[in-house]
Amino acid sequence: MLNISNKESAWKFGNKSQINQNRIETKQMRLQKFLSQAGICSRRKGEEYIIAGFITVNGTVVTQLGTSIDVEKDEVRFQGKIVNLSPEKKKIYIALNKPIGFITSCSHSHQGDKIVLDIINIPDRIYPIGRLDKESSGLILLTDDGELHNKLSHPSYNHEKEYIVTTVEPVSKSALEKMAAGVMLDGKKTRPAEVLLLSRFKFRIILKQGVNRQIRRMVEKTGNQVKELIRIRIGNITIDKLKVGKWRYLNEDEINKLKNSGSEKL
Repeated sequence: MLNISNKESAWKFGNKSQINQNRIETKQMRLQKFLSQAGICSRRKGEEYIIAGFITVNGTVVTQLGTSIDVEKDEVRFQGKIVNLSPEKKKIYIALNKPIGFITSCSHSHQGDKIVLDIINIPDRIYPIGRLDKESSGLILLTDDGELHNKLSHPSYNHEKEYIVTTVEPVSKSALEKMAAGVMLDGKKTRPAEVLLLSRFKFRIILKQGVNRQIRRMVEKTGNQVKELIRIRIGNITIDKLKVGKWRYLNEDEINKLKNSGSEKL
């Protein structure tokens, strides 16, 4: 039985006492979590779909984020199609070496856009973990595991992402020190980063957060510009010998280490 945190809205879907009784007798789950576990999207994207009115429960459009459902009894539809949990289905975990020019998205927002899912030709619904700029290349992870997606995407977890950056102008020692210590972006100082000079125009950087276009903006703060940006590692997963435009399934050891990596809130 559908349950909405707002009491006035809850009355639209049934008797309040009956809802409370069903809450005890049946398995309740937040709607965005249900969408995530069903492999439709991430929890954050699920919230966007709910607000946009793309989700119905028992034939009624639901737009309130506090909504919980009975996973065994309620009928959930996404854009008219029934959504079901498949707990016995094996989760999918994929590593992709994204080429330049592809957008890290599940849908084509503009005609002519090339998205990462154009490269991975499988029937299952998967979605990328985090983003990588259209102008950048390198490692992207994709999955239908909503819990792992939420964990790796959440800023409170201490997951490392490693990049090789080539700049337009030579990289100065002071620029490296500035990026390592953190720079101000959007009114907040970025977390300390590990930085290593590789050549006059190239350095390696390891971040533990994901501010929008962070590296490019950090480099600009030092008076330089990024010429090429490649992500070579996320947590324990490396790009290794995976060629640009190619993808592979993660093995069990990689998956387990990825799930257990990172630390709790800083």
